[in-house]
Amino acid sequence: MKNTDLSGRIVRYGELQPCRTAFIDAHTPGSDQKENFTIIGGGVSESPDQHVHIDIPHGFNIGAAGQPPKCRNSLHSHRTAEVFFVLSGRWRFFWGLHGTAGEVVLEEGDIFNIPTGIFRGFENVGTDYGMIMAILGGDDAGGGVIWAPQVIQEADAHGLVLSEEGKLYDTKKGESLPEGVGKMPLLTEEELKAFPEPSAAEVIPDFVARYWDIAAMAHEAPVKVIGETGLLRDRPGFEVDLVTRDSATETPEQFDRPTVLMPFRGHWRVTWDGGSTVLAPGDTMSVPEELDHAVVPAMSGESALYRVIGTQDPAGPTRAD
Repeated sequence: MKNTDLSGRIVRYGELQPCRTAFIDAHTPGSDQKENFTIIGGGVSESPDQHVHIDIPHGFNIGAAGQPPKCRNSLHSHRTAEVFFVLSGRWRFFWGLHGTAGEVVLEEGDIFNIPTGIFRGFENVGTDYGMIMAILGGDDAGGGVIWAPQVIQEADAHGLVLSEEGKLYDTKKGESLPEGVGKMPLLTEEELKAFPEPSAAEVIPDFVARYWDIAAMAHEAPVKVIGETGLLRDRPGFEVDLVTRDSATETPEQFDRPTVLMPFRGHWRVTWDGGSTVLAPGDTMSVPEELDHAVVPAMSGESALYRVIGTQDPAGPTRAD
C-alpha cells in the first residue's frame, strides 16, 4: 500500500466521544456517572446514542470506560473475551452473581483477561477520574451483554427498561417498549447455575498480568501477554503484546490481520510508506493488514504500548488449548 492516508484510523484520546446512557444501569445510583466509549467496532452498547469512532470490522472491538471515584459498572457477563488494561487510575474488579466470589485491584498498565461466562463488574477506587481500555472478542462482541437479574430489576426502578431485543428505553423521557416487544427476561435459577463462581486464587494466576512484571520481560523482544503461547494463555480471536522502548524496532513489519496500537506510556512514532504520526497515551490507531510500518518511541523516558493483532481463532469462550 503506497501513500496510505491513515488519518481515519486514528482516534485521539482528547477527541473521544462518551456516551452516558450506554447501558441499563445508566440511571442507577453509583453507576450513573460512568462514560462509555466505542472506539473500534460496534461494541455492546444498548443505546442508539453511542458514537462509533471506527466502524471497520477487525474481528474484535476496542472500547473504554471512564469513571469518577466510587463509580462502578454493574455485574454482567459476555459470551466472548473481555480484556481490560488500566490506562489511568486504580480499579477494583469483582465477580460472581453478587460480586462476592472474588476480586482484584489493578494499577496503571495492569491487564485482566476476564474469563468468559462469569458475572463481572468494576469500580474506580482511585482518587481521580480513571480510564480503562477494553478489547472485546468478535465483530459483534458476542451479541450483547448478559445482566445479572438484580441489575435489570434495579434499573427498572430508576426508569430504564431493556427490551428482549437488547434495546434500551428510558421511561423518564416518555419512551416505552414498542407494541409486541417484551422486556428482557430475567435469567432463571436454573440458568444462573451455568455461571461459575471462581475464587481469586483460581482467577488471578491465569488471567491477570502486572505491568511492571511484563515490562521487565520485554527487554529484548515484545512480550506476548495474551495468546496461545502467551503469559495468559487464551485464543480469543486476537493476541495482545506489550512493546517497550527496549523491544521496539525501527525495522518495518506487517501483519496479515488488522493491528491496533494503544500507547500506555510515552509518545510513539508510527511510520509507513508516505506517512507518519505520533501517538500519545490514550490514543488508538488501527493499522491495515499487510501494511509495512515501524513503531518506535518518539521521546525519551518510559515508553510502553499494547498491540492487539487479530487471529484466525473464532471468538468464543476462554480457552487455552
